[in-house]
Amino acid sequence: MVVVSIFETSLPLTDPVLKFLLILVIILFAPIILNKIKIPHLLGLIIAGAVVGPNGVNLIERDSGIILSGTAGLLYIMFLAGLEIDLVDFKKNSKKSIVFGLLTFSIPMTLGTLCGIYILEFSTQTAVLLASMFASHTLIAYPLISKLGVAKNRAVNITVGGTMITDTLALLVLAVIVGMTTGEVNAQFWIRLSVSILIFGFTVLFLFPIIGRWFFKKFDDNVSQYIFVLVMVFLGAGLAELAGIEPIIGAFLTGLALNRLIPHTSPLMNRIEFVGNAIFIPFFLIGVGMLIDFRVFFKDFETIKVAAIMIFIATLAKFIAAWCTQKIYGFSLDERRLIFGLSNAQAAATLAAVLVGYSIILGKTPSGEPIRLLNETILNGTILMILFTCTIASFVAQKGAQNIALSEHTDALPEETDHPERILIPISNMDTTDELINLGITIKSKSNKDGLYALSIVDNTKTNGSADKLAKTILSKAAIAAAATDTKLNELLRYDINLINGITSVTKEHAITDLILGLHVHKGISDSFLGNLTEGILTKSSITTLIYKPVQPLGTIKRHIVIVPENAEKEIGFPFWLLKVWNIARNTNAKLFFYGNENTLKFIKDIKKQYPIECSFETFNDWDNFLIIAKTSFKDDNIIIVLSRKEQLSYHRNMSKIPAYLNTYFKKTSCILIYPMQSSLNTTQKINVTNPSLMEPLEKLEEISKTIAKLFTHK
Repeated sequence: MVVVSIFETSLPLTDPVLKFLLILVIILFAPIILNKIKIPHLLGLIIAGAVVGPNGVNLIERDSGIILSGTAGLLYIMFLAGLEIDLVDFKKNSKKSIVFGLLTFSIPMTLGTLCGIYILEFSTQTAVLLASMFASHTLIAYPLISKLGVAKNRAVNITVGGTMITDTLALLVLAVIVGMTTGEVNAQFWIRLSVSILIFGFTVLFLFPIIGRWFFKKFDDNVSQYIFVLVMVFLGAGLAELAGIEPIIGAFLTGLALNRLIPHTSPLMNRIEFVGNAIFIPFFLIGVGMLIDFRVFFKDFETIKVAAIMIFIATLAKFIAAWCTQKIYGFSLDERRLIFGLSNAQAAATLAAVLVGYSIILGKTPSGEPIRLLNETILNGTILMILFTCTIASFVAQKGAQNIALSEHTDALPEETDHPERILIPISNMDTTDELINLGITIKSKSNKDGLYALSIVDNTKTNGSADKLAKTILSKAAIAAAATDTKLNELLRYDINLINGITSVTKEHAITDLILGLHVHKGISDSFLGNLTEGILTKSSITTLIYKPVQPLGTIKRHIVIVPENAEKEIGFPFWLLKVWNIARNTNAKLFFYGNENTLKFIKDIKKQYPIECSFETFNDWDNFLIIAKTSFKDDNIIIVLSRKEQLSYHRNMSKIPAYLNTYFKKTSCILIYPMQSSLNTTQKINVTNPSLMEPLEKLEEISKTIAKLFTHK
């Protein structure tokens, strides 16, 4: 009987295996086929949905399963927009987002209302509701832009922020119009709506991060973390509905709330993007396509007229808003294309409004026909508007994103590739392997194509086979951790007489530029540890070296306190360790707090002006008194201390006391010790000096400034 049901011939298909198989085939082949004729894959999925849906060949019915998956996909798009947004740029551009949000709401509202009243001759309520449909938009093109790697562009940032504003206002208009038709718009209505929105916003933006940080600290299981994220997304969406606004607003705010807890380079982020782009978002796009009915083109002239006016007004209004934003802030043509492409697509909120308006019956005609707030002509016109605006948005957004991605790729080509960045991570402990790999991925530059190098050393003087087996097991675990973020990991198994000899030999053999050493969370940093390290690795290797003690996951860190010694900016290795710290801030969205000498901080402030991140500065000169910093630190901080090898420009005698300070004040705090690179021979950007230690300070600063410009621009 099962075999017979699989090969059923009646339409639409009812067998779940066949339905799911057909959808997967569409997700797989529709983008491949349509991309060959330069049609964006998003549009391909919408068209495929229209063909197989109830208004096409009727292979699949738009049943509750499709609606459920589509709703999840829509929430996923909004959640990803909030999760991937650069919070530093988001705060920096918040005023611009407000301006764009108001423009992209008020212009369509004005044009739509006038059009509805004077051209289409609708009632005021119908015209205002129609205009609110033009004002809202759906980030249909966001997955396409994210895939091209320009999701952090300022135009995208502003548009995403503006989307939250215009969709919220448009959906509030919907709520008010519905209330007016039922006579519920009064003082109590506004008080109830305002209070519920405030409670909802506080819960998501302030309580969700606390819950998320607690969960990620307690549970490191990959599946549990992903399911937890989904729970938070739908909980945020549910709370939004409870507050009287659309769930897409809740999903977006949940993304903002969890933004700092899910680093962009983390395995969890990779899983979130993968599942969303592979399953949830395609289901939503196919579901949107199933709404499209090509037959309305031939139904009657009134539908075509209304649809044409709706498409023209909606597109014109969104273009004017994008054009005004471009002119006000001096954006490029391609940035305007991104703004217009992201904001022109009408789908989710528009569909919600038209269905609500269609379901509201104001009365009946003499013949008994219902008089609807939005009639069937507007319903059919809306379906056509969704098709056309999604098509226009996909093409325009793809054009702008491709041009920007191409220009950024051209600008980011490194000038020298003789010595590419290579990060070596010696591993010997199963407990710290994942966090060491995560740190390596976090500090890795975008231009790094060689990935990471994981090294496990076996004492060749011992014949015990268990040591060899353990080393291979740890390397395998490191490879799995790196693979979870699509990062290449080069596994190195070395037999040597001791760890120091093995590490220093590998750094030379593989032209390593950066070294990450791990320290077990339950062990303090002793004087003997640093002493042996200094006498061993640091004296034999001149590369940038980081010593990491992970007390909690890197993604749960709120602040990184960076303690910088006097004259650090005069060291040849200054730009290279600073770039790593910058990458930590960029990829985790955690704030940096720099403590150091005024001259050193001034140098870092100048860099911040050119390459903005969220950070603050505090003058600190007394290395004898770390209690000052301990009093200002909190539970979820990470301490980064920049040290120096002896006899170098930034070396301070009190650096020998660092182990005691850490064990006294920061025993239960994550920490990273950084020894700057002392030679430029193994770097991607060479500084042509014969003896760096003999250079004049001014000349040295000029060379370092040039290196910073190259590194921060190209990396």
